[in-house]
Amino acid sequence: MSTGNFENWAGTITDIGPLYPFVGTEMIWYIAGLVFWIWWHIVQTKRERKTYEEEIKRFGGTESLRKIIDKESPENP
Repeated sequence: MSTGNFENWAGTITDIGPLYPFVGTEMIWYIAGLVFWIWWHIVQTKRERKTYEEEIKRFGGTESLRKIIDKESPENP
């Protein structure tokens, strides 16, 4: 992909022209990336919450886990 026809880098940047494609769309890409990042966190939080609730149903709450740990601890024969 060629972004400009020039033989040397000497001169001003405005004479050379754009050095990468889609010049001027940086803000659009930034906003799109920011929206995607926020969306991903929302979806990930929902998935983790669902998994956590399934594990609570499967293994019980904190009190039942404490009872199991207390029974298995070597301090309580």
